[in-house]
Amino acid sequence: MIKNLLDPKMDFIFKNIFGSEKHPKILISFLNAVMKPKMPIVAVEMKETDINKESIEDKFSRLDVKAVTSNGEYINVEIQLKNEYNMIKRTLFYWSKMYVNQLNQGEDYHLLSKTVCINILNFKYLSAEKFHSSYRLKECESNEELTDVQEIHFIEIPKLEKDADIKDILVAWVQFLKNPESEEVRNLELSIAEIREAKDELIRISNDDTQRALYELREKANKDRTSALAESRREGLEEGIEKGIEEAKLEVVKKSLEAGLTVEVVSQITGLSIEAITRYGKSSTK
Repeated sequence: MIKNLLDPKMDFIFKNIFGSEKHPKILISFLNAVMKPKMPIVAVEMKETDINKESIEDKFSRLDVKAVTSNGEYINVEIQLKNEYNMIKRTLFYWSKMYVNQLNQGEDYHLLSKTVCINILNFKYLSAEKFHSSYRLKECESNEELTDVQEIHFIEIPKLEKDADIKDILVAWVQFLKNPESEEVRNLELSIAEIREAKDELIRISNDDTQRALYELREKANKDRTSALAESRREGLEEGIEKGIEEAKLEVVKKSLEAGLTVEVVSQITGLSIEAITRYGKSSTK
């Protein structure tokens, strides 16, 4: 009996499909679709392929797909389900780490290779209307490219239009991630071998009780992470509001006292105690 398919957008599942040493053609097809290189990628060497139970349960662990292509490019693919409002700086940080870590101490800079970060987002993030945006270092006025060693891609799944050209292989891959059980994907399986291979692997994972259990652990870890980040933002907001209220009170007291009002009158106006007004008054003179 075939069980309902697990969500391929879950980082744990995505890495098992696109970062599998047993199925390199899947990642090769995806990378060629995203990067559209002049010289097509024909092979990939997977990096850090091991996934242990501890990393799945750790709500702050990253389960990216890392690889080096036959063209010598260093690749990092990350998928994000929720907006943490830090993707640009986060991406630049991880790109820089990948770029720097290529060299051992004393090695020459010419050994540094093109480094590419691909971010797949299950939410809208950039101002651009198109679902796929790519960036390199360019001169601000002439638009002249400084170098192609830095390349950053954003794929925003919700921006994929319903009438997008399914003949575009990147559109096909995004359709697979969006809804692998859709009629569009079933048709794609018939014509694109790599899509069919990815779907077969997703079916295999989905019917494996151990993998389903690990999926549930990862899902819980992601929910815990979202809750932790939301709580952190909420506490920061509350702290900011409290600080703003305190500053507003201080300003009212300061101006009232400067206008010559007595502490007693200011107390009647603001509802603050005489002790508090005295404290604010002292603070305003510092």
